[in-house]
Amino acid sequence: MMRFDREQLETLAAVVAAGTFDAAAERLSITPSAVSQRIKALEQQLGRVVVVRSKPIRATESGTALLRLVQQLGALEHEAATELGIAESAGSVSIPLAVNADSMATWLLPALAEVARAHPLAFELHRDDQEYTAALLAAGTVMAAVTSDSRPVAACTVTPLGRMHYHPVASPAFAARWLPEGPTAAALAVAPVVVFDRKDELQSRYLRSVTRRQLAPPHHFVPASADFAVAVELGLGWGMLPKAQCEAALRSGALVLLDPSRTVAVPLYWQQWNLRSTALDAVAAAVVAHAAAALA
Repeated sequence: MMRFDREQLETLAAVVAAGTFDAAAERLSITPSAVSQRIKALEQQLGRVVVVRSKPIRATESGTALLRLVQQLGALEHEAATELGIAESAGSVSIPLAVNADSMATWLLPALAEVARAHPLAFELHRDDQEYTAALLAAGTVMAAVTSDSRPVAACTVTPLGRMHYHPVASPAFAARWLPEGPTAAALAVAPVVVFDRKDELQSRYLRSVTRRQLAPPHHFVPASADFAVAVELGLGWGMLPKAQCEAALRSGALVLLDPSRTVAVPLYWQQWNLRSTALDAVAAAVVAHAAAALA
């Protein structure tokens, strides 16, 4: 039975996380030469390449399997330390998670803060669109993900969280100038729109639902959830905002609802490794509870 060197595995994880051998060496407080030697030794033992020497460095399929292994080892070690009553002296366990920006900006962080008060955890959040976070889970980069994909990643469990409802909103001045007769197809074809990034399909989905055709209005890209909401309030363009982000502004009159009859609903799921871990189970319980309250 092959036995893996823990030092080599942790070096692999550092290289993939840091993106270069030099950055990994700085993280590990060793020389770049030592990092290279450890990776070469691991590859020689396996008889296969574990990283692609690109910029940034990325894991091969074999390397991805080893990344999952080293993260699972860390979780299991923390589990054993907890059962032995020495978890505090063992330090915190790192829980890498993949989350979408809107969940992070609205309901997720309170859930993580709650569980961090009860457990010695250190979170590493990877932000991506909800349609892409499952790929980070499959790649072994994270241990769990908030995703819109209901299909379970291999060796993972899936729990429904609820639906995040997005509303088409704009500032009153913007609506009066660009959409005086409401969100008609002709007006939406030329009215500027705020988009999170090039993966963001929410505004396009709304446009298709209204016009039944592909439109290409001017786009402003604002890749930060809070700044996105501010950009819409300032009249840069119209945009789709989750209920939690826009309801106060709608009450105050800073925003107006463009189309009360239409929303875009995005189902969200919690996927995590099928691994016995008190820490990971505590995170899942807090996430599911907070999502139930926020996404009901």
